Amino acid sequence: MIPTRFQFSTTGRIIFGQDRLVEIGPIAHEYGARALVVTGSAPERARSLIKILESSGVNTSILSITGEPSVTMVEEGARQALASGAHLIVGFGGGSALDGGKAISALVTNGGDPRPFLEMIGEGQEIRNQPLPYLAIPTTAGTGTEVTRNAVLASHDHRVKVSLRSRLLIPLVALIDPKLTLSVPPAVTAYTGLDALTQVIEPFLCKRRNTMTDGFCRTGIRLASHSLPRAYHDGEDLQAREEMAVTSLMGGLALANAGLGAVHGFAGPFGGMFPAPHGAICAALLPHAMRINLVALRKMDEDPGLLERFNELGRLLTGLPDASADDGINWLEMIIQELGIPGLDQYGLQDADIPDLVEKAGRSSSMRGNPVELSPTEMRQILQAAR
Repeated sequence: MIPTRFQFSTTGRIIFGQDRLVEIGPIAHEYGARALVVTGSAPERARSLIKILESSGVNTSILSITGEPSVTMVEEGARQALASGAHLIVGFGGGSALDGGKAISALVTNGGDPRPFLEMIGEGQEIRNQPLPYLAIPTTAGTGTEVTRNAVLASHDHRVKVSLRSRLLIPLVALIDPKLTLSVPPAVTAYTGLDALTQVIEPFLCKRRNTMTDGFCRTGIRLASHSLPRAYHDGEDLQAREEMAVTSLMGGLALANAGLGAVHGFAGPFGGMFPAPHGAICAALLPHAMRINLVALRKMDEDPGLLERFNELGRLLTGLPDASADDGINWLEMIIQELGIPGLDQYGLQDADIPDLVEKAGRSSSMRGNPVELSPTEMRQILQAAR
């Protein structure tokens, strides 16, 4: 049964389409004349953005997020924003840059220290003061963070990744120009694309799914199932790139308003313990988490509606009208092999790490959204299968 009580919130303004980056200048100028631009590890990719902003009268300074954003990185970013007198923050890059910019925008107006607001390792305090205006421009098709209310940060001291979460963190503007993803190399296309796919699959199955998010998920699953292989094999296939950008956006809208599941329950702790890209972790886990969930659901024998939803997932992924849940999982296993996704052992996973991962994942908010309650044994089975 689909829950009939829900609420929905997202970015106030979503701008989608090819060649729309040029529109960001006057939009940014509405919020002020000085911007901190938060980019990824290659800030030179933001030259076109800087030119557009400055031609509209917005002076800029740049902060480069190398790797995934950490607690200390965003603290430094908040200090830089204050020192430059920034009126607004513009995030430009993949999920790391966008999450970093999102966190910085909140910290500038809320004391500069993220620790009191963090889940799991902090006090989980509410962010009360309105962040600096934040505009998000993704250059990969993966996380959908341009429309979500959380920023994922690494705490190296705790060897975990945790969320800074608040409805106030939702960007004011999300501008998605699929042409910005044309330069993404095949390996990054693969794992960011599989992250996007995961983020339309898990909200479709999770406990807090609803009628609005179901529409986003169904659209995203259909698009990604045929566009992701094309984008991987031909990075200049603009239609495939556009459809993956739509999938990423749909996933962000869905997860922000429904939740996720076991894949992301593991991905946060794993990413905090090992130097692995978030999307690659999700990709390695996805088919195995789906299979263990399906086995557990069949043992329960009490929710035929949810079992039919797994079967529908099989039809959406394969495009076959009579496909089953098992067919869908087989398709996922095939696609991660086709896209060259490595197992988790490649990032350093050892047998001794598994109990710690299971314990951390069991406490994550994503795991609480999983469609069925998994036992520690079942969680260990997922990790072992993904190695």
